[in-house]
Amino acid sequence: MINKVLEGKTALITGANRGIGKAIALKFAEQGANIAFSDLFHNDESVALENELKAMGVKAKGYASDASSFPATEQLINQVTNDFTTIDILVNNAGITRDNLLLRMSENDWDMVVNVNMKSVFNLTKAIQKVMIKQRFGSIINMSSVVGIEGNSGQSNYAASKAGIIGFTKSMAQELGSRNIRCNAIAPGFIETEMTARIPQEFRDKWIQDIPLKRPGTVEDVANLALFLASDLSTYITGQAIPVCGGLHT
Repeated sequence: MINKVLEGKTALITGANRGIGKAIALKFAEQGANIAFSDLFHNDESVALENELKAMGVKAKGYASDASSFPATEQLINQVTNDFTTIDILVNNAGITRDNLLLRMSENDWDMVVNVNMKSVFNLTKAIQKVMIKQRFGSIINMSSVVGIEGNSGQSNYAASKAGIIGFTKSMAQELGSRNIRCNAIAPGFIETEMTARIPQEFRDKWIQDIPLKRPGTVEDVANLALFLASDLSTYITGQAIPVCGGLHT
């Protein structure tokens, strides 16, 4: 019998109804983790994911929660700890885009992206600290982007939020390392999701030409790295921002 690397652990994943978050939830469950996941709404997608996860033999529950609100996040952490007892892994995946050149970007588009993408990471990490410090164990995985490393025209709000996540990740690794809590970031590049499927083909072709591996990534590519960072295979890795981008340079 092959041992599952997350057997008996509990993971909380935000923004998990679709895309990268859903792929991570399925990958973790495949490896034995119980899954708590949240999205802004608990809808038919949430119920379907719950059922899919439970069919894999793990405990699973979805929650409606606004990750950009600290009171809502505190309530979420309390609900999850009541339902699952412990939270061993946190994946901060919730995120949005509101792309435009800065010249035409509204203040609201800036604030929305920063609040959902960056403040949500602050909220969840702050709220979960007591749980992980008490159990003297934890792996926190924050979803950044290669855009946060290199920037991208028309995405100054998104790039700023994702760059901020990297700085926050490195700071948390230093603050929490002595408590046996690790904190790392994943920086995806051009990944095939529902969001990127809406990009015009001419832009897709241009990006793919800039990727040394000459293909977009898959959500499974990102989920595989998340699995490694969540598991005991990476117990001496913290404070890192690891790209999953096929070598892409914007």
